[in-house]
Amino acid sequence: MMAGPAAALGVRLRVLAESESASAAQVVPEAPVGRAADESALRALVAEPSPAAVLTFEHEHVPGAVLDALAAEGVSVQPGAAALVHAQDKIVMREHLSGLGVPVPRWAALASEAELENFLAEVGGRAVVKTSRGGYDGKGVRVVASPADVADWFAAAREGGPALLAEELVGFSRELAVLAARSPSGEVRTWPVVESRQVEGVCYLVTAPAPELDAATEHAAREIAVQIAEGLGVTGVLAVEMFEVPGVGVLVNELAMRPHNSGHWTIDGAVTSQFEQHLRAVLDLPLGDTSARAPWTVMANVLGSARAEITEALAEVTQRDPGAKVHLYGKDVRPGRKLGHVTVSGTDLDEVRARAEAAAAIVRGDEGGPIYWGENHG
Repeated sequence: MMAGPAAALGVRLRVLAESESASAAQVVPEAPVGRAADESALRALVAEPSPAAVLTFEHEHVPGAVLDALAAEGVSVQPGAAALVHAQDKIVMREHLSGLGVPVPRWAALASEAELENFLAEVGGRAVVKTSRGGYDGKGVRVVASPADVADWFAAAREGGPALLAEELVGFSRELAVLAARSPSGEVRTWPVVESRQVEGVCYLVTAPAPELDAATEHAAREIAVQIAEGLGVTGVLAVEMFEVPGVGVLVNELAMRPHNSGHWTIDGAVTSQFEQHLRAVLDLPLGDTSARAPWTVMANVLGSARAEITEALAEVTQRDPGAKVHLYGKDVRPGRKLGHVTVSGTDLDEVRARAEAAAAIVRGDEGGPIYWGENHG
């Protein structure tokens, strides 16, 4: 999704792909195969056939020591390892956000089952436990009422696995997300706050802007995103996922230092997409306008499909709704896998949402309606 904006800006991309059939390798001509944890592969990526102007990422699984070594040798690494660690390690993230005064759920790093028992007693008997590293899209997250519920995780931690983090089970009304972009020279821009809806820990629907969001909460959420970007020294796009809590305001849940699923709506719904903005930011170019192009934009993810080949749905979607924008990722079909997304913009929220969900259902090969629409937004 960065290939199009890169071509428009005259920026040449070189991508370290996990395989020859990876999504990025299908659209970027220079796509050597390698692992992000392989120092030799990273060194070759930034050096051959000509030195790269900047090294940036589309996921967080890159060793900080390697990034520090490259930066010490003069490679522009954006964001740097000192910032990226906050998206890699949830305990480090919670420590530093708390130090900045950013509102977060009550939390505790867990060294033993007894510490979890104490935390459960403090927060009413139930809590969320997360692995500090490696979890995403609902993985590495459990709601627990007893240390026995994560006995296997404690055992793994004692064997050198990721440490554990406990957080209070927040009584939120909905989930919000704010995207910010920051350049090395310090320019920062944010997009409108969006509402995200989840199914089994995976984002299903994003509405921009978040409906019925009061101006004070909108302002506070954007200011928090800027505070985090500046306080942690983030460069490029930063996604800040939040809980909206009645009577409290917003609490920061997770961070991602890269273009993020909650910002895919910007491709069609904003003056400057998160992908173009990420390129501008890491190259220290002036940042683009983040205004919305329409009163409402809804993005529906395509999570799995009954179709063997989802491109077969394109003719039907475009015939039924020429205004629906379909983005497919070139991935093999697997149950629940993010295979693409559909974006619809317009002036009537109910109509826009219905059209986006209907188009996504066609791509899934299921025209029975939305796969998820629950009370309390999940």
